[in-house]
Amino acid sequence: MSMEVILAKSAGFCFGVKRAVDTVYEKLGGGAPLYTFGPIIHNEEVVRDLEARGVEVVNDLEELAAKKPGTVIIRAHGVEKGVCTAIAEMGFDIVDTTCPFVLKIHRLVEDYSAQGCQIVIVGNEAHPEVRGIKSWSSAERTVVIATREDAEKYRADKEKKVCVVSQTTFNYNKFQDLVEIIKEKGYDIIVLNTICNATEERQTEAAQIAKRVDAMIVIGGRSSSNTQKLFEICKKECNNTYYIQTIKDLDVSGLRSIDSVGITAGASTPNKIIEEVQKNVRDEL
Repeated sequence: MSMEVILAKSAGFCFGVKRAVDTVYEKLGGGAPLYTFGPIIHNEEVVRDLEARGVEVVNDLEELAAKKPGTVIIRAHGVEKGVCTAIAEMGFDIVDTTCPFVLKIHRLVEDYSAQGCQIVIVGNEAHPEVRGIKSWSSAERTVVIATREDAEKYRADKEKKVCVVSQTTFNYNKFQDLVEIIKEKGYDIIVLNTICNATEERQTEAAQIAKRVDAMIVIGGRSSSNTQKLFEICKKECNNTYYIQTIKDLDVSGLRSIDSVGITAGASTPNKIIEEVQKNVRDEL
């Protein structure tokens, strides 16, 4: 009997990532130097391919200041407030591919903090998207939380409203849990679920597949926040879950005695890599 291989329909590039990556490839060969402000996406294969084609990654304004004038592409994660202005003042052209869902959070945080709300950002404080979101808050007290412990420790001024937003790729169920902990403290709370629809759909589908199969393969870059969340979700439903970046990381010998395998991938995983993994699993098993 042949093994059943189930590929998640939602696996691979989301709208924002596809738009950012396509933009860089479209700008290749223009003559002037081409830069991305930080890796365009959290996928080493894509970044390496772009670097081989002459695209340079710059990680901060100081590094950029030493470069020849050219075009700077702002990645889907967005940047901190004032960065685009500073880049333009240095004489660089800017192509902003910040995901519209991220830009919406910037506007919400800016508006609610201007109204005097205390801002809570649910997400990974070290992630560039969260750093960008945080920079748009003019609130006296802005806090980033990621765990139950963070939520339990959170304290706010009960005289002011608390506005909660989320990193677009955060685990939806975990977000709900953290919001409940904050609600129980009795604050006047405004909850804005800013997890993007593609993330919710991807996480829900991954969990459903993981419940059905004997093994689950999650494909994505090691630094990809949304892929890490997918792995956590799948691992909870299927103990035999593998986190790989490319086909090179997959040891099919561990899958030989099972009847079904599920495959999903993070929002920054190219279709080419997903197809290679799917084909290898079907051919080898």
